[in-house]
Amino acid sequence: MNPAFLTLFVAIPLFSAGFLVVVRHAITDRLLLLGVPALIAGGGALLLVEHTHTPVLAHQVGGFLPGVAIPFVSDTLTALMLVVTAGTTFVVGTFLIGTGEDRYRFVPSLVLMLTAGVDGALLTGDLFNLFVWIEVMLLPSYALLALAGTWRRLGVGRMFVLVNLLTSTVLLIGVGYVYAVTGTVTLAALAGVANENPRAALAFLVVLAALSVKAGIAPVHGWLPRSYPATSAGIMALFSALHTKVGLYAIFRVYSVVYDGRPAPWMPVLVILVVATMLLGALATFGESRIRSILAYQMVSGVGHILIGLVVLGALSLSASLFYLVHHIVTMGALLLLAGAIEETYGTGRLDRLQGLVARDPWVAVAFALGLFSLVGLPPTSGLWGKVGLVQAASADGTWVGWTLISAIVLASIISLLALQRLWNGVFWGRPMERYRPDHPTTGRGPLIDITDDVRVSTSLAMPGYTLITISVLMFFGAGPIMPVIQRAADGLVDLQPYIQAVLP
Repeated sequence: MNPAFLTLFVAIPLFSAGFLVVVRHAITDRLLLLGVPALIAGGGALLLVEHTHTPVLAHQVGGFLPGVAIPFVSDTLTALMLVVTAGTTFVVGTFLIGTGEDRYRFVPSLVLMLTAGVDGALLTGDLFNLFVWIEVMLLPSYALLALAGTWRRLGVGRMFVLVNLLTSTVLLIGVGYVYAVTGTVTLAALAGVANENPRAALAFLVVLAALSVKAGIAPVHGWLPRSYPATSAGIMALFSALHTKVGLYAIFRVYSVVYDGRPAPWMPVLVILVVATMLLGALATFGESRIRSILAYQMVSGVGHILIGLVVLGALSLSASLFYLVHHIVTMGALLLLAGAIEETYGTGRLDRLQGLVARDPWVAVAFALGLFSLVGLPPTSGLWGKVGLVQAASADGTWVGWTLISAIVLASIISLLALQRLWNGVFWGRPMERYRPDHPTTGRGPLIDITDDVRVSTSLAMPGYTLITISVLMFFGAGPIMPVIQRAADGLVDLQPYIQAVLP
């Protein structure tokens, strides 16, 4: 495959976004909203096949010399993330069409621009352009937050804007510091530099700290569960699949390159932060009264689980973390879309205004139960192999760190089980509702409405959630064929020579 084709992963969604601003037509909007992510997912799948015999593809944009040009680089991890993020975006796009949110002005264009930013961040081999592409992600996200929120939601959504503007500033300062110390921001030229240069190590600590805030690690996680539920369920599912996960991808990529497989001096601090993230996310789930707010804290807990791969650095731990990363994108997307379908039908996601949906919407209840099983780590869902892999990786460490992580995984799973049982009892268990009270956009408390037989979650609204839950179940039964791909992705983070040789021949 010609590496120059890598630029199309950014060019196509950017051009499509601009085209939809000029040409506004419902059919065209929907074709590109679904067609572009589908095309990117297909291209990512072709890259996965290509990387079975070509570990790394690199293209110097503009034909400039390596080290001067902007490198676009793809390995198995990049290709895997392209497939998963684009596939989830496609499914979320079908949900936005089902709710009619795609008809809000510029929403298809903004989603495609967000997609371009995600693809650029995944493909770039340059720290400064990582910052640029993250900003390309954030700019349409601000608008999506505003377009899909009410006035009450906008007030809370300011948290998202302020935190991301501040962390972007810190990220840019860190990148500038890296360039001042090393004279380059090309990742391949920075392999192992943090082990040799204390000033470079400090510069990268600033970069990783900014990315950690964007990923939602404790104790700077509070902005995520406060701001994500402030938008609609569809946009929240999109943010969950893209924003925090690109931040985590960047952390894995930068750390693995600049420390070259060695533990950082501040690793004990990371152990504390990872354990705190897992446990605080699980515990805080008890304090929420809305479905999506509960899921937002479970998202935070998932960030802690994913970062175990960096704490116990090695091929096994990285494989487990990357599998858990994919599982979390799929599972959380499914639950948020199902929660959105419930909100669209009954006008609320509050636990005290919903009851007995297992009788009214049995298939929704089954799919939601499978999603909750997956978060806790129960069969037959991808969450089981994710938790098992993390426990195996932690046990292989053989030190106090490994036992601490195993204890945290088990404890967080038990706490999450109890907290999510409360959600299940409040929303799905009990007698079927005879009346329901939708939320009011200004007062928050709408009138009581008698339920008729036709008030049920429609199949079209629930289908996107069903699709992602089905993928989670298939990941449980098909873990055998999936794991070699995950292992190749992890090996690319451990063995840097193919990456370096492709970018700096």
